[in-house]
Amino acid sequence: MSDDPKTLVSTAWLAAHLKDPDLRVLDASMYLPGTDRDARAEYDAAHIPGARFFDIDEISDLRSDLPHMAPPPEKFMSRMRAMGVGDGHQVVVYDGAGLFSAARVWWLFRLMGHRDVAVLDGGFPKWQAEGHPTEDMPPVIKDRHLTARFQNHLVRDVTQVSQASKLGSVQIVDARAPGRFRGDAPEPRPGLRAGHIPGARNVHYEALLNDDSTMKSPADTRALFQEAGVDLAKPIITSCGSGVTAAILGLALTRMGHDSWSLYDGSWTEWGMFPTVPVATGDA
Repeated sequence: MSDDPKTLVSTAWLAAHLKDPDLRVLDASMYLPGTDRDARAEYDAAHIPGARFFDIDEISDLRSDLPHMAPPPEKFMSRMRAMGVGDGHQVVVYDGAGLFSAARVWWLFRLMGHRDVAVLDGGFPKWQAEGHPTEDMPPVIKDRHLTARFQNHLVRDVTQVSQASKLGSVQIVDARAPGRFRGDAPEPRPGLRAGHIPGARNVHYEALLNDDSTMKSPADTRALFQEAGVDLAKPIITSCGSGVTAAILGLALTRMGHDSWSLYDGSWTEWGMFPTVPVATGDA
């Protein structure tokens, strides 16, 4: 792969830059209920040297009933300052699944106006498998101011997504597994209807990844979007279960040179709960 400090970097790139003074590494691991993994405990036991733990559920809008919605800019700025992450830093985000939740934090930084942020390709499993160093010590933190400039065009709410679904002017792409998209498989969160947003196309995020959780090439990911019937000439809204794996689609789109996309933050947790918006089932 070609390393790009604004999208995706390899374990070799990170190993070479690990001691750069303006590099900040974030462990953004999170796991769905039922996986029996504790992201914070795993971080405390072993992490990439110097990494800070980014708690996706806490660094969120806790006023919302929906899980881990994007935080207000003031909260993001204050949390990053306390973690010693600020203006002028190159940020690299990884997770313990390989490539799962790290893309969500990559998107959050972009939402707050920061583009010098990349996901670690293959994440912590690849880093460990290659024998790179880990530590169990907390990093030494020095405050650093972070300026947030909220980018409204990178996020969408239920009203905007409903309009896009009706008008068809924007393509909606759902990252969930095909069974959940079709409505055949149950939703992991109780109380949600089964199916998908009318007019949406399905590109399961796992299809974009190789066996070692590295991301497939831009040419290969482009082919997968096209095979799913996605019109890449249109703007795109990415969606998923709760706004996490939708960011993996956004990462793939950005690497393909498709910058006209936004993320539906509430995703199916919101849409599937709303009785007044329509739900489609089947393949399309």
